[in-house]
Amino acid sequence: MNAWLATEAMQSQKKRLSKTEVLLAPDGRIAGFYSIAMGQIDFSELPSELVKKLPKRAVPVAVLAWLGVDKNFKGQSLGRNLLAQALAECHEAGRTFPFVALILDCIDEDAKRFYQRWDFREMPGCPMKLYLSAQSLDAMMTA
Repeated sequence: MNAWLATEAMQSQKKRLSKTEVLLAPDGRIAGFYSIAMGQIDFSELPSELVKKLPKRAVPVAVLAWLGVDKNFKGQSLGRNLLAQALAECHEAGRTFPFVALILDCIDEDAKRFYQRWDFREMPGCPMKLYLSAQSLDAMMTA
């Protein structure tokens, strides 16, 4: 993650491929960050309950491409706060650019458990790829 943040994040943002937000510590160090993007996924990759009334083609999704917290700042709820902000941004963006789900790839089982606490669910046949339906995101943001 550090290498991507240092070398690719700004290039990706300049190319309008993703948007990266960083959280700075009082001393100016990067405490954490997240990157979000828009994408498409074939309807057949999503769970049937999510796509039963969708056209049989690629459908729009939001992507949480990266989320990380510097090891020196672990245990301070920064990951939770960064995810909450990313979800809020995706929800707001969804008012203009609709999508059917927010998807992400987990780097390990700990990350998977973290996201599942936020109601993310496994994609069919891909246990480390998770989704949060747009309806669930809407309900979360209006609760």
